[in-house]
Amino acid sequence: MEAAGWQIARIVGKKALVVCGVGNNAGDGLAAARHLHRWSRLAGVSCVDASRLRGPAAAELEALRRHGVEPSAELDFDEAEVVVDAIFGTGLSRAPEGKFAEWIEAINSSGREVISVDVPSGLDAESGLAYSPIVHADVTITLGLPKRGLDGEVVVVDIGIPADAFAALGIELPAQAYELIRR
Repeated sequence: MEAAGWQIARIVGKKALVVCGVGNNAGDGLAAARHLHRWSRLAGVSCVDASRLRGPAAAELEALRRHGVEPSAELDFDEAEVVVDAIFGTGLSRAPEGKFAEWIEAINSSGREVISVDVPSGLDAESGLAYSPIVHADVTITLGLPKRGLDGEVVVVDIGIPADAFAALGIELPAQAYELIRR
C-alpha cells in the first residue's frame, strides 16, 4: 500500500479529495492522502465507513490520523480540483449499492477531474464488466499490470512486484515496462 500510495500521490498534481471505500483500495487511497497532505495537495479525505477498515487499510488510516488528518463520513468537493476514487478495487463482483452507489454518482456529478486507483469503482476487473453505477475516470492509475475493462487514459505504475513473481505467472515484462505502458 505504501508503494501504491506514493505512486498515486506522485501523479496527482492538483489539490485532491480522496474518496475511500472499506477495503484495500481504500488503504491505497489513504496512503496517497498522507503523501498529498505532506506535499500540501490534500483537500480532504472522505470514507464511506472508516470503522469497517481492517488490516493494512486500518493501519494506513491510523498513519494518516497521526499526521492530523481526520477523514469525513461526508463528501465535500469544495476545495478539490481533482477527486481520487479509492472506493472499490479489483475485488468487486457485483453492482455497487447504497452509500457506495450514491458516492459514485456524486463523484460523476462533481464536475471535477477524476483519477481512479487501480480500476474505476464499479468495474469488475476479473471479467471487465462495467456495473452501474461506475466512476467515469479521466485517468486510471493501475497498480502493477493493466486490468480487464480499463478504458481512457491508463497509467500503469510499478509497486515493487519483482519480475520473478510475474515470470512465475507466465508474464514477461519488457525492461522499460513502466515507462512504456501509458495510453
